[in-house]
Formats: sequence, C-alpha cells, structure tokens
Amino acid sequence: MTVPAPPPPDLVDVGPSTEGGRFQRVSLRNRVTWLAAVCVAGAVALVSIAAFVTVHDSLYSQLDENLTQRAVEAAEGPLVRTPDLQQVPVAFYAAANLKISVLSANGAEMTPNPGDRPPSSGLELAVAKGQLPLSLRTDQPTNSRVVAVPGGPGVALVMSQSLRPTQATLAQLSVVLVVMGGAGILLAAAAGTAVARAGLRPVQRLTAATERVALTGDLRPIPVSGDDELARLTTSFNRMLGALAESQERQRRLVADAGHELRTPLTSLRTNLELLMASAEPGAPALSAEDREEMFADVRAQITELSSLVGDLVELAREDTPQAVHEPVDLLEVVERALNRARRRAAGVRFQVRLEPWLMMGDATALERAVLNLLDNAAKWSPDGETVRVDLHPERGYADQRGYSAPQGHPAQPGYPAHGHAVLEVADAGPGIAPGDRPHVFERFYRSSDARQLPGSGLGLSIVKQVAERHGGTVWAGEAPEGGALLSMRLPGGTPADV
Repeated sequence: MTVPAPPPPDLVDVGPSTEGGRFQRVSLRNRVTWLAAVCVAGAVALVSIAAFVTVHDSLYSQLDENLTQRAVEAAEGPLVRTPDLQQVPVAFYAAANLKISVLSANGAEMTPNPGDRPPSSGLELAVAKGQLPLSLRTDQPTNSRVVAVPGGPGVALVMSQSLRPTQATLAQLSVVLVVMGGAGILLAAAAGTAVARAGLRPVQRLTAATERVALTGDLRPIPVSGDDELARLTTSFNRMLGALAESQERQRRLVADAGHELRTPLTSLRTNLELLMASAEPGAPALSAEDREEMFADVRAQITELSSLVGDLVELAREDTPQAVHEPVDLLEVVERALNRARRRAAGVRFQVRLEPWLMMGDATALERAVLNLLDNAAKWSPDGETVRVDLHPERGYADQRGYSAPQGHPAQPGYPAHGHAVLEVADAGPGIAPGDRPHVFERFYRSSDARQLPGSGLGLSIVKQVAERHGGTVWAGEAPEGGALLSMRLPGGTPADV
C-alpha cells in the first residue's frame, strides 16, 4: 500500500485564520464597547505612568535637595560641644528622622547616638580626605539616602534620611492611580455600551427592515429621526424601498393588464379553433366555404394581434430597464427610416413630410420604434386617401435663444451638447382625441371607447412616452389644425451648426 506524500509546507491547509475571524464574530456593539475600553485603558495607563514618574522624580529630587541643604547648613552653622561629639549642630538634635555623624580622615567616627549612626562607605571617607567635594548615594541595607559634605580640615559631616515615608507616599499614589484608572475604564466601557446602543439603533432598524423585506416582501419605509449620517443612510434606504415598491407595482400592473388583454384574443382564438376541429369530425355539420374562410381570417387576425401584443410587451419590458444613452443619433435619418416602414404598412395613406436636421445622443433603435408607433397610430386613424402630416423642427424661439439650457434632470449628452429641443409632430386625419382621453392616451393598455373596435394592444403610445422620457424628452396629445389628433414628442439636442 502506497502512502501519499504530504503536501509541501506552503500548500498545507491550516484552516481559516482565527486571529481576525474571532474578532469579526463579535457584535458591532461589543466591538465599540471594547474599543472604547481599550482606548481609555491606554490613555489612563499613559497618564498614570507619566504622573507616577513625575511625582517619583520630584519627591526624590526634593529629598536630595533638602538633605544636602541641611547637611551644608549644619556644617557651616554655629557649633556646640558635647561629651560625645565636640562639634554638633544644635538644630539636628530635634530632627528625629535624621542621622548625623562626623567622620575623620583616619576613619574615626563620632555620633551623638552610637547605636543609630548613619551608614558610611568609601565615598564619605573620600569627602573627609578632601578627595570629593560631596557625595550622595542610596544605602540599600538601611533603605536610606546618605549625603557627606566637608565639615572642616580632615573631617566630613555625614547625614542620612530614611526613604520609607517617600516610598509610602509613592505606594499610596500608585494605589490611587490604579483604582481611579480602573474606575475610568469601567466608566468608559459603560459609556461605550450606551453610545453604541444608541448610535446603532438606526442600524438595527435597517437590519430588521432588510430581514422583514427578505421574509415578507413588505416595503414600508423606516421611520427617520435626526439628520446625521445614519439618518441619511435610512433616508437613502427608504428611497430604495420606494423605488423597489414602484417597480413591483409597475410589474404587477403590467402583468395584470397583459393578462386582461391576452385573455380576449386567446379566448376567441380557442373558440374558432374548436369550431374548426369540431367541423372536421365525422358526422359533424360541415361549414360552408364562406364561413370557413371567415373563421380562418379571424384566426389569422387574432394571431397577428397576439404577435403584436407580445412584441409590444417585450419592448415595453425592455424600455422599463434603465439603459445608457450615449450614441450620436441623427433624428432626421431615424424619422426617414420609420417613414419608409410606415409607408409599406399603410399604402393607402399619404404622408406630408417636413423635416429639419437635428442631432442628439440616444438609442437610435428605440427612437425609431417610438416614431414608427406614432406613424402607425396616425395611419390607423386616417382613412384611405387622407394625409398624415409629419413635421420635425426646432422648438419655437430656439433660433433666437441659442443660449437655451436644458431643464434640471436632463441627462448629460457628451459630444452633442443640448442647446434646445426639437419637436416631432404627427397629425392624422381622423376624428381626433376627446379632451377627456388626452391625458391618458400614453398610459399602458389605455384605449378610448372609439378605439376598442380597432386593432391594437394599447401599448404603442406608452412605448413612445417611455422612449421620450428616457432621452430627457416629453410627449403631448392635442388637436391638429386639420381637425384630427396631434401627437408630439419633444427631444433635446442641437442643430448641426451647434455641434
């Protein structure tokens, strides 16, 4: 049995790293609490160390200064004679925390209390011999500070003071700093918890809202309080929820309207096909050639209507999706291509055309579809032999207002700056649009009472509106001077002279 060789050291899987992952698993509120506590702990530690070192150096410096000054004053002050020490400063008899002695150059030492004399070493003897002007040291066995100053020819005055009071003061200071620092850290942790709980409340609401949307699809907005960054984040989230709700509502209306519109031709188509199939069965009454041809014509018309409706639905769904508009378009060429297609579809209608050049940035295919829908709608309402007027021209006043600026919200059009707007007017020779129907003719599936008897899906003009709005334009329905309907599409751009 062959044992596989172990992988190279650099390929060994050691599992996920727990150094950063463990911290990432901690809640944000606990992280804020720990961060506040750690920051305060670091600040307290630095301040405490700085305070302790400052007080330590100050106390020891003051002790050395006082001890040296007393020794110098004792050596230079008035002297008294005693049986034990011929020359002792009187002021030091009352100093119970000081030990004093006179050290001779030969090593002899005189002190008022032989059992309580200051420690001496070679440094003090060197001062007595005149080798050092002064000595200052710490004596570890007695835990005291020792100073020696010259006291005359061949002698030195030695004085010592215990360090226990100073060390006790420093110990008390360290206890106070530790206690106060610990209290400050606990207070900072509590404050960090309170701040994190209050500051993260909007985040918790956002989290609950996203979970609610994911579980229930409820798109109600979240209450907003304040004007800080989290409030602006909540406002932006509410805008997103509003846009999502609007998109869902549009989809719901589209599906409902499409289902309603598809039901009628599908039912009629099914009825006709069932009649044709039933007539083909043995023993069934035979249909006349005229009835059969009429039913086949109805089936073909219904299939054509279904194809048109499905195509319009696909186009409308595509137009619902925001798309980038960045291609240079010659609107005159777009209208001419649409006219060629419209003439082939409506051979009995004449088109009176007056077009002026107009350049813009946009989607040529979508614009051609919109123009073709306008032309097809006009041809549908115009009787054979009548004329459909098509007019493309700059907006009134444009020639005298070259500095015209597009309204706010107009999409940027790099390369072809929008100096104004052009108007495409399509006027038919039909009965016109009733004033009550004009505000609704560009809505999806809307068909007036007069239009219900004519073929169509009720989506063509809504596609025109969406294409125009996607290009920063508008649409309008009114009455033509000829008496029919006048449908206009207003689009931004510029003439060739402005480019």
